[in-house]
Amino acid sequence: MATLQINNLHAKVAEEDGETILRGVDLEVKSGEIHALMGPNGSGKSTTAKVIAGHPAYEVTGGEITLVLDDEDVADIEGEVPAEKREWDLLDLEPNERAALGIFLGFQYPAEIEGVTMTNFLRQALNAKTEEREELFEDEDEAESDADEDEESGYDTSPMEGNVDEGDIGVAEFQQLLKEKMELLDMDEKFAQRYLNAGFSGGEKKQNEVLQAAILEPSIAVLDEIDSGLDIDRLQDVSEGINALRDEQGTGVLQITHYQRILDYVEPDHVHVMLDGEIAESGGAELAQKLEDEGYDWVREQVYETA
Repeated sequence: MATLQINNLHAKVAEEDGETILRGVDLEVKSGEIHALMGPNGSGKSTTAKVIAGHPAYEVTGGEITLVLDDEDVADIEGEVPAEKREWDLLDLEPNERAALGIFLGFQYPAEIEGVTMTNFLRQALNAKTEEREELFEDEDEAESDADEDEESGYDTSPMEGNVDEGDIGVAEFQQLLKEKMELLDMDEKFAQRYLNAGFSGGEKKQNEVLQAAILEPSIAVLDEIDSGLDIDRLQDVSEGINALRDEQGTGVLQITHYQRILDYVEPDHVHVMLDGEIAESGGAELAQKLEDEGYDWVREQVYETA
């Protein structure tokens, strides 16, 4: 069971005199758990998600983000994984390295890319994660040898011009994997032949984010307002996908949302309320219902009373 630990996290906009947004976030998410992160606009929810993933628009000014892995999380790695590679300081890593270790960010506004099919995009993403993961877990001698070899050989062609079947996971193998994942999420296979998010409805884009998580099999998936703009049918489809991530793959989910309605279909183990860049209140699923009924004023009053 992987554990994402966020301790006293402070962050600001990465520019001179940038606004401070996070003011001491403490949070722990484990594989197989669903956490709902709620709060009013501007409270720091999306910033928290982006900082976890390593977004360059934000500068961390204090605190820690640690990912702790157990045997199951490194079962794909050949040989014994030493203790020092079971615990990672994510703030020392690039976004692609965080992703390789098992962090996934589902975007609130996914990009559209004409000319790139869903199938090609997903296979390239999976191969990139696999390659990066192997490099992170190889020993220092192997890493130095590989680096020297790459420097000597250089590239024969542009990395963008490689054979379409390059990578650990070939086309045929990936097609089978994709079929299995789409069946798991109850998605039409024709979906994968379209260009990435191009012409997709809002609901289809959000379903695609869940499909990406299913393919990449992260330990922790951070889903930034994945329920925004969904009608009731798409909301149910996306919710079933999130439940499948947890129930079938053991993924831990940090689900950022404004609304109780998705929590009717994806029951959280923990609910957290963020105010002014901090976690102001935590509780069970009943907390989300109280927020739906009473809003956030009572949380703010409670915080000020104890300050």
